[in-house]
Amino acid sequence: MSVWTPGSGALSSPGRGSGSWRCWWWWVVVIGVSVGSGDPWMSAEACPSYCTCSSTRISCVDPERGINAFPVLQSEAEMENITDIYIANQGSFSSINDKDLHYYKNLRNLTVTNSRLTYVSKLAFQNNIKIQYLNLKDNNLSSLSWRIFRHLNMSYMILTGNPLHCSCENMWMKLWLGEEADNQELRCIEDGGVRKLLSRLTLPNCEVPMATLNPSKVTLMEGKHVDLSCTTSGVPSPELIWNMALVSNYEIETSGQISVLRLSNLSSLDHNSKISCTAENIVGEKESALMLDILFPPKITKLTDAIPDHHWCIPFSMSGNPMPELLWYQDDKLVMEGKFIVTMIHDVTEREFHGCLQLDSPTHLNNGRYKLVATNKYGTDTKEVEAHFMTKPWEEADKDNYYDAPTIEPPEDGVAVYVVVGIAAVAFTGFLLMLVILKFGGNSKFGIKGEVNEDVGSHYGFALLIAPLESSSFSRSTVDFLSPCGPVLTLHIYPDVCALQH
Repeated sequence: MSVWTPGSGALSSPGRGSGSWRCWWWWVVVIGVSVGSGDPWMSAEACPSYCTCSSTRISCVDPERGINAFPVLQSEAEMENITDIYIANQGSFSSINDKDLHYYKNLRNLTVTNSRLTYVSKLAFQNNIKIQYLNLKDNNLSSLSWRIFRHLNMSYMILTGNPLHCSCENMWMKLWLGEEADNQELRCIEDGGVRKLLSRLTLPNCEVPMATLNPSKVTLMEGKHVDLSCTTSGVPSPELIWNMALVSNYEIETSGQISVLRLSNLSSLDHNSKISCTAENIVGEKESALMLDILFPPKITKLTDAIPDHHWCIPFSMSGNPMPELLWYQDDKLVMEGKFIVTMIHDVTEREFHGCLQLDSPTHLNNGRYKLVATNKYGTDTKEVEAHFMTKPWEEADKDNYYDAPTIEPPEDGVAVYVVVGIAAVAFTGFLLMLVILKFGGNSKFGIKGEVNEDVGSHYGFALLIAPLESSSFSRSTVDFLSPCGPVLTLHIYPDVCALQH
């Protein structure tokens, strides 16, 4: 049996070595699936040998070949596709650190169970904002900070089976889980080693912080000044934090549990900006916030050329508080809005209104200079733009029907000579044809009236005219050609008129 060897270019004969064929093709399929497709399982090189992987899931459950950290795949793209990680029975897996899950940006479900997990960093999930389900059951966690999960919006978290301390640091679990803590039978260990339901835990000097912002509402004209006061409470004493992003000038003065934020020269750019005061301690956090309501006159920030869409639109952007009243003028005449012309506001942001003057099937009558006037009780702003929707019909007609015709040059002298000679030749041929008819046409169905001299060609010149018989005063001979319907042609023969002689 002939077999294939590298470089030989020969395969075993199908008739005699079908087993080799099947074996060879089996390896081709295996290699193609594992390396080329990535589905349903990743190649061995992409997935660690101690785990099993699909395109969206990693599972590491083998206790004999244990892991001490999350697997790292070949590329960032592969890790970004992972939505589910399941780790169990890992005796060496003890911590989740800052960067362990950095590349698993689309992770939604995370399970680390029946392992020796003892520590979770406060920044462990900073890059995993999509996590919905977290299962840390049956590990060695004695405490967890609420700050680990502050930016997450999880719908389910399991913490049972951990030796949690009955400490103030773990009181947040009771507040966060609520009735779910009872459903999980989540327990903590007191100093004497007694296990207690976390939902029944009460501790002295362990209170959720509070924060109160005064005044609770600010409505002022731009350019004005205001002081905001934040008062906090809680045990342990909370940290007081201001959160804002302002253009206006400000300064902060803090004394104990009271802090004052002094705002000066309020800017209209800070309208609808959020200012919050937050109190934090190990039990949790509490926020008090307000939105700045800054009054200012209108300002049109954009007015651009008309654009065709489903309808024609003259786009604009403007700001103002309270919201300005809008009027449009076309060539200084007020635009009466209705079914076919209407102002539309498409988008409202924190500080601006975005919209357009919408025109349904405008004509040349709508062409012109458009002015937008925005007015509220604090002032007025205007802006203008030229809008062209359609060319006037008569302008198009003028362009189509009136044009400069090309000048036709007169023919050259040589061409004129040839034309005259040609006309003379045709006339002479007709003349000869007429003589033949007169000479030999005795049996013609046409009648002949008058005398015809056989030698007329030697004494007369001939001119061929088509006219009534009575229209000439010359001495002449005539030949009439008759048809059943009457005279058709009269031949007038004048002596010595033509220079042509027979």
